[in-house]
Amino acid sequence: MNRYFGFLLLLAGPLFAQQAPVDNTRAYLEVLRSDFNADKVTLYNRVLQLSEPEAKKFWPIYRDYERELVALSDQRLELIRDFFTRQEAGKLTNEASADIADRWLKTVQTRLDLWKKYHRKISKAVSPTRAAQFLQLENQIALFIDIAIASEMPAITPACTK
Repeated sequence: MNRYFGFLLLLAGPLFAQQAPVDNTRAYLEVLRSDFNADKVTLYNRVLQLSEPEAKKFWPIYRDYERELVALSDQRLELIRDFFTRQEAGKLTNEASADIADRWLKTVQTRLDLWKKYHRKISKAVSPTRAAQFLQLENQIALFIDIAIASEMPAITPACTK
């Protein structure tokens, strides 16, 4: 899979190539999401090389997965916005920090649950090997995006130290 790392860089690079103002984040994200999803499909086609019968089963399941993933991404975006807003305002209290941490952990678990759900569906409809490839690709893409997001996140500054 290492040969696809460069392709992943091309996929996720635009996500953080420029800083979008918080007010324009939604519109910016929608444009990036559209381009990114098209590139993800290209990556999947290159890696999986599905036969026609496999593709007929895989792609409808994958489209359902992407719809659910978008909803989760929206939750993550809202969480990041909340963190930035509180951090910039110096209002990252103990209570706010606990809430943000709980919500972050919930999104991590929700992503794992989503992967499990679609792994089962793909395994049953196509094959366990194709389902494993799906998990591998989604994990690699998610790791790369998570690292890119983490690199842009400021260190937590509690409200009590400002």
